[in-house]
Amino acid sequence: MLFRSNYKTGHYKNLLVSPFNTRKRFAQLIDKEVETAAAGKPAWIILKMNSLVDVDLIEKLYQASQAGVKIRLLIRGICSLVPGVKGISENIQAVSIVDRFLEHSRIYIFGNNGEARYFIASGDWMNRNLDFRSEVATPIFNEQLRSEEHTSELQSHSDLV
Repeated sequence: MLFRSNYKTGHYKNLLVSPFNTRKRFAQLIDKEVETAAAGKPAWIILKMNSLVDVDLIEKLYQASQAGVKIRLLIRGICSLVPGVKGISENIQAVSIVDRFLEHSRIYIFGNNGEARYFIASGDWMNRNLDFRSEVATPIFNEQLRSEEHTSELQSHSDLV
C-alpha cells in the first residue's frame, strides 16, 4: 500500500523512517564519507543486509568508492552492486554470508570521520523498503552494544577500521 494521504509525517530526531527520511539520510551518510575521503582522512562503510538492489544508493556507493571510501558489504541474498571493478568499485568488497546460519539482521556502520555511526534496521536497501513500506533504522548510541560480538564480527571481516 502506498502512503498517499492517510498518514501523518512525523519528525524524527534520531530514527530513520521509511518512506519519509531513510533514503535521504543514508545518502547523506555516504556523502559524509566522500567528504572525509576528500579531506585525506580514513573513510569507510560496512553494510550487512539481506538485499542490496536500490539503484540510487548503489550509485552513491560507486561514487564513494571512486572517491576512495573503503566499503565492505556482507550480503545474504541479492546484491546488484558489482564490486572490484577498476575505476568504478575497486574499493568495494562484497561477501555472501549464506550458509547454515541464515541471518536477517541489518547493520549499517559509517566511519563518520573517526566517530562511527551504527544503525540496526528492519529493512534492506531495496526500493520497496525505502519508498513504499514502513521500515525503521535506529542508531546505536550505547558503546557496550556497539562492541557486542556481532559488530566486532563485522569489523573483523574487514581492515577498514
